[in-house]
Amino acid sequence: MNTFKRGQAIPLIDGYTIALIQRSDLDDIIEMLGEPKVTEYLYFAPAPEDVYRGYFGPIIESTVEAIGHGEWPESPTSVIRDSEGRFMGMVGLHAVMFLKGNYELGFQFTEKAWGKGLASSGSEFLLSIAFDVFGAHKVTADCYRSNVGSYKTLLKVGLVEEGCQAAYYKTQTGFDDRLHYGMTKAQYSALSR
Repeated sequence: MNTFKRGQAIPLIDGYTIALIQRSDLDDIIEMLGEPKVTEYLYFAPAPEDVYRGYFGPIIESTVEAIGHGEWPESPTSVIRDSEGRFMGMVGLHAVMFLKGNYELGFQFTEKAWGKGLASSGSEFLLSIAFDVFGAHKVTADCYRSNVGSYKTLLKVGLVEEGCQAAYYKTQTGFDDRLHYGMTKAQYSALSR
């Protein structure tokens, strides 16, 4: 865990590594967010490149600064690459403003990375940081109802469905529900990992 905290890549699962986000990752993230199948279930995409740079730039800079001080970033965002160094996607754990101990989990992966267990492995890794390192009380996530891959991943890693906002997201064909998932510290502790 200390190697990861220092900004170095560590093994995630066979053939893949995970590392805290760096400046050199931004172009790969922007390229991923240009893939139509990736952005189908992202309310913030597609968007102009400067929007992505404006959003991810401060996350990257605060991460670089935290690494430089030997500290954890407040909201760790990690990048997963294969053994050849190819970008596969990202998993983030974001502190909820004004609710100390609450975090939101999110992930995006290139289409070539789907079905490899990377979202679940990366999510499990960040859940361990949330609960075992940060002492989180609660981790939540949400997704489109029609995004079967995302909600199956959330269930696989132990989050439970906690609610639904009907017709929340406007899509090209109408509207889609927003599903809410969560896990408390007690629920995390009860899982056998």
